[in-house]
Amino acid sequence: MTGSGPGWAVLAAGGRAHPAGSDRVGDRVGDRVGPVTGRRVVLQVVAAVVGVLLLVGLAGVAVVRRIAEREAVNDAAQQTDLLARSVIMPALLDPLADGDATARARLDEVVRGRVLGDRIVRVKVWSPNGTVLYSDATALVGAVHRLDDDARAVLSAPATVAEVSDLSRPENVYERGQGPLLEVYRPVWTPSGRPLLFETYTRYATVTSRTGDLWRGFGGIVISSLVLLLVLLLPLLWALLDRQRRAQVQREQLLRHAVDASEAERRRIAADLHDGVVQELVAASLVIAAAAERSSAESPAGPTGGAPGLRDAAAAVRGAVGGLRTLLVDIYPPTLHSAGLAAALEDLAAQVRGRGPVVDVAVDAPAADALPEVTQRLVYRIARETLRNAARHSGARRVDVTLARHGNLVRLEVGDDGSGFDRDDAATGSRPGHLGLQLLTDLAAGHGATLALAAAPGAGTRWRLEVDAP
Repeated sequence: MTGSGPGWAVLAAGGRAHPAGSDRVGDRVGDRVGPVTGRRVVLQVVAAVVGVLLLVGLAGVAVVRRIAEREAVNDAAQQTDLLARSVIMPALLDPLADGDATARARLDEVVRGRVLGDRIVRVKVWSPNGTVLYSDATALVGAVHRLDDDARAVLSAPATVAEVSDLSRPENVYERGQGPLLEVYRPVWTPSGRPLLFETYTRYATVTSRTGDLWRGFGGIVISSLVLLLVLLLPLLWALLDRQRRAQVQREQLLRHAVDASEAERRRIAADLHDGVVQELVAASLVIAAAAERSSAESPAGPTGGAPGLRDAAAAVRGAVGGLRTLLVDIYPPTLHSAGLAAALEDLAAQVRGRGPVVDVAVDAPAADALPEVTQRLVYRIARETLRNAARHSGARRVDVTLARHGNLVRLEVGDDGSGFDRDDAATGSRPGHLGLQLLTDLAAGHGATLALAAAPGAGTRWRLEVDAP
């Protein structure tokens, strides 16, 4: 039925169906997951390994850089300490502390010949009062700058201190433009024991070089370990996936056998009832009807006669036979299996027409016949339940049933002009007399179909079922 009315509410959103013939009640759309494939699992594992590599790489860069800087600083400190003891102190003369040019020239010859190089780019010797007594940058000689607390501390408590130099300080004006430098200072003594401060500046490139060395060792081990782990995991994953696939195939085969057995059992029960109980009841109704005729002929009809009672009994038996035949159609609809879905929907409509409403059926027979048997059973059951609900509870004067193909889908719509109902009340069971929404929802969800409902009090009811077209 078309036209304006309540909006559609999706009850089952479709997705992967359960194996053929599964009619399980209680499954929910949210419980279904996509199939597990080998390619999907392998891609997930590879993505996880790449993610771990990235995390390890980022963390490793930071850690290795800190380690490299610490080691480079220690190396610079050790080198400066060694130079101070083996090179600088033997070249110091007492007059240097007083600014003597000869003593400064002697030290400069030693510094330029044995200290300065690719790593050490600047050397300074300070007096305790902050005067630069010597520097290979001659413009610094004689300049006075206040020594910081750490520098004064090593003069009073001898130690070797190494750190990244702060080139923004005034005394470092001639070191700027060479990039970051490592600054190392320690006390030295003239032959007479006068303390001076010896300071070197080392290129920070040693940190970068050490970082590269450490990272090559660390990264090589980590990456090779992760790659080896991936190589070891892949055969295990393939074995597990192969086992899972075999188990899935076996499970689907068992379910198909179960469905086939269920279908065979339904046919057997329907045949037994039809050939046994139904036939016996038909015979009993004929016997009772004949007895009623004989009783009516032998004695005049009256309130105390037996003929009316026998006629009532015969009518009751015929009613029971009709109920049993309806049950037989529910258990195993012969029209669906023999004549196809289109004919079965026509039979359903005929049953509803006998209860009052006008039922119009429009079925695309080729689309209906092309559906798999399990899907035809689903469409038939949804149509049967929604038609019964319209006939019994809606008070509808007209019901429309359409089945047609729409692109890649086959759509069943059942709509009536009846009283309608509140979807929320029906879903919670607070409105008796209506088909439980959950039953139809579970039925559609169990087959991976999409089921939608449009209903409101006084606005009729419309059902829409969509299944994949073959």
